[in-house]
Amino acid sequence: MNRRNQIAMTAEELSAYLNEARNMSLCTIGKDGYPHVVAMSYMAKDGCIYMSSFKKAQKVVNAKRNPKVAVMVESGRAYSELKGVLIRGDCEVIDEPEAVWELMKEVRDFQGTTVTPTEDAVLKERAKKRAVLKITPVKTSSWDHTKLPEGVY
Repeated sequence: MNRRNQIAMTAEELSAYLNEARNMSLCTIGKDGYPHVVAMSYMAKDGCIYMSSFKKAQKVVNAKRNPKVAVMVESGRAYSELKGVLIRGDCEVIDEPEAVWELMKEVRDFQGTTVTPTEDAVLKERAKKRAVLKITPVKTSSWDHTKLPEGVY
């Protein structure tokens, strides 16, 4: 077995890892062709990644122009502790306020934040100025260096 296959996460490990982490890096491509990378809170649901932002944010503008994006979660300090996932996918920008509001509540729930009725009203108003990025994976790569034999690196 090659090293890449040895350290790849199983589907169950990948799901657990994405459900445990709370932030990931989102990479879009700017109009100048350079990567634009930002940290984002997210929700993993039904095989897709969801995150919200202001409609006018650079990442949203970039995703509308070029829907090819990448997201990454990584953890660990020493090489032997590194774990992560890189998802390359197609990004759909959802900007219908009612749908954005519902998804924003789901993202908050995924993040472990309880939304009170007062906060819900505020979220509903904020949803008018926000969009949700829905990332459908095209290619996923993962690594878990804890699977390597001890002392390899």
